[in-house]
Amino acid sequence: MIKQYKSTIITLLLILNLNACVTARIEDNRFGNTGISEGEGVVILAKSYHLGNDTETDFVRCVSSNISKGPSSMRVIPTNSFKNTLFPWFEPRTAPSDTKGLANLLKRNRVAEIISDNNIRYIIWLDGNTDSAGGGGSMSCAMGPTGAGCFGFAWWQNDSKYEATIWDIRDVKNEGNISAEYSGTSFLPAIVIPIPLFARTQTKACKGLSDQLKVFIFG
Repeated sequence: MIKQYKSTIITLLLILNLNACVTARIEDNRFGNTGISEGEGVVILAKSYHLGNDTETDFVRCVSSNISKGPSSMRVIPTNSFKNTLFPWFEPRTAPSDTKGLANLLKRNRVAEIISDNNIRYIIWLDGNTDSAGGGGSMSCAMGPTGAGCFGFAWWQNDSKYEATIWDIRDVKNEGNISAEYSGTSFLPAIVIPIPLFARTQTKACKGLSDQLKVFIFG
């Protein structure tokens, strides 16, 4: 009986792995020329939503980590360090909303001095989130004389939509933006043991957006 369960689970996994795909779309909209010199750095900040929710902290960390490693890596100034040093000018309520606001902020000697000392070339604003939507199926679990077990099948949709806006501090310009949209379906089959198959759209969106940021900034 146990061998039969294992065989059925393996069959389900093979079928679901073929169908649990993720669709992706990445677009960039460039307004000007970009480039970065040795020693120059970038800082990555989360834009706030009108409802007061910030872009997920772990997504900001993920993008920061990815663009600071591998080919075409860039020096990334830690987000918290940057915000703490320039407090309160880059807090959600006081951060500039456009490059005109950035230009006015750079007129403050202390702000301009800190940015210059850290050799920061770009501010990258991240906006977006990952949502779970839709879904269906059913799952039931029970305790019996021989132990506990579950049986059923459930699924749900994962949608990750993010946008990066690139501000050039040296030229005080918005150089463009990159949007990344990833959608996929996660599955949870259970024959005795629930085995989740996650689409992991957020992880894929982070990788795709990070790679495109490198291409965009290095021009």
